[in-house]
Amino acid sequence: MGFFLTILTLVVTLGLAWRYLGSYMAAVFDGRVHFLGFIERPIYRMLGTSPEQEQTWKRYAGAMIIFSAVSIAFSYVILRIQGSLPLNPQHLGAVGPALSFNTATSFVTNTNWQNYGGETAMSYFSQMGALTVQQFVSAAVGIAAAIVLVRGFSRRKSLTIGNFWVDITRCLFYVLLPIAFIAGIVLVGQGAVDTLAGTTTFHDALNGVTQTIARGPAGFMGSIMQLGTNGGGFFNVDLAHPLENPTGLTNLLYIWLTLSIPFALTYTFGKMVGSIRHGVALLAVMVIIFGVWVGFTANAEHQNNPAVAAAHVYSPVGNMEGKEVRFGDTTSALFNVSMTQTSDGAVDSATDSYNPMGGFGPLTGMMLGEVTPGGTGSGLYTLLIYAIIAVFIGGLMIGRTPEFLGKKIQAREIKLAGLGALVMPITVLVLTALAVSLAAGRAGPLNAGPHGFSEILYGLTSQGNNNGSAMAGLTGNTPFYNIIGGIDMLIGRFGIMIPALALGGVLAAKDVVPESLGTFRTDNGMFVGLTIGVILIIGGLTFFPAVSLGPIVEQLSHLRFF
Repeated sequence: MGFFLTILTLVVTLGLAWRYLGSYMAAVFDGRVHFLGFIERPIYRMLGTSPEQEQTWKRYAGAMIIFSAVSIAFSYVILRIQGSLPLNPQHLGAVGPALSFNTATSFVTNTNWQNYGGETAMSYFSQMGALTVQQFVSAAVGIAAAIVLVRGFSRRKSLTIGNFWVDITRCLFYVLLPIAFIAGIVLVGQGAVDTLAGTTTFHDALNGVTQTIARGPAGFMGSIMQLGTNGGGFFNVDLAHPLENPTGLTNLLYIWLTLSIPFALTYTFGKMVGSIRHGVALLAVMVIIFGVWVGFTANAEHQNNPAVAAAHVYSPVGNMEGKEVRFGDTTSALFNVSMTQTSDGAVDSATDSYNPMGGFGPLTGMMLGEVTPGGTGSGLYTLLIYAIIAVFIGGLMIGRTPEFLGKKIQAREIKLAGLGALVMPITVLVLTALAVSLAAGRAGPLNAGPHGFSEILYGLTSQGNNNGSAMAGLTGNTPFYNIIGGIDMLIGRFGIMIPALALGGVLAAKDVVPESLGTFRTDNGMFVGLTIGVILIIGGLTFFPAVSLGPIVEQLSHLRFF
């Protein structure tokens, strides 16, 4: 049944999202959708701009950085003074400086890493006024950056690549808000809690136990946290909480929301560049790697836990340690891979309780750069960076200057693509080495040996990829991990996004070279295979030694149980 639901979810995701949502987003960013013009125009007047006032890539990047910096400062201040703000029925005080920095950075970079328990650390005002707002705008910023790179391929001899303020406004009002609102209604209708009434107390007359149950505005927060591939939930246990993820339908809806925009953006790409076949090629790269990782992880979790099997206890339903019975091992694996191969990071099961090779799947999925399908926008522009590298290799194979959609890929483009591809692994590996070398870093993991190393590596890989998932065995709410985690997230976000914007500007200024018999095709199976190879080789060469010290060694050590 679990495998059937897995296939059904993927088919529905591709069927309902890819063409229709992708085509709609192309129309939005081409400026062909205007039914909310009465909202758009006052915003543009307030900002002193208009759709006709386009920007160079440098001005676009500058606006994006300024907007993100202000967002971090705004969120930081809200968290620091939340004790004096309204909508605080829990009477929570101010969040500490290091944790406020980490949390503000996390939500603005679309990471949503949480070194806190939502219901015990954040007031309703902080959850709604700071964190949920950033879940909308950080997703819009990522999509806008992807659209810039798409325009780089679709435009000829253009010095401008759009207007940042126009792009995020259209993304918010035409894409994110409508879908999140409809999804929120469905989630609340299924039983997801959404209230400002505060906690409630339940008294069990049978045993005399009184329990305080946390509540809050979780339902509608859940819709945008998944649609925007954010992943930062209202409750500490995230989407394993029955008040945030009450039914099997909501669990599948969360998966659909997470995958819909990243997959659909490949159709948007094809539509805007005038070649749907190129969009299909990118989609094929995403689907093939995603499908392999889902199958591998689901199979690993369908095996018995080695430690449990050593006690001669065998389960016919696989490794259920740390999983919800209502979801099962296969659907939990699908959920986990969906959240780690996007920049979402939400969980409906405990990754720390996965079998060693079950945890290998989500960890290595992030190490591939989260391009299959990746986050909202970040998945597409990172995949295009890998595709440019693949085109360069293909050009070397046929002995001519590489071209992608008629744009010559020359030294400048390769340098920018190389920077975008390598900045994440370098950052993650350097910070991991720092963490395992210092006492403050080694104090974080709750386990010793290979699993403890995996907890550190997983945490910094997650933050460096703006994912936000954790093995939960890493004590992250310390000054050390709050600070290096914030640095990790900032570099992981802007260290890739800025080269992507620069690529968009450089490509937009180029003219299109007519296709000839010697042109390397970039819309066929060979190109798909080459791009997959580039992704796997870059990920493998950079991370295999580190992974060998973690989940692989741990898996080999469990062989003594059998």
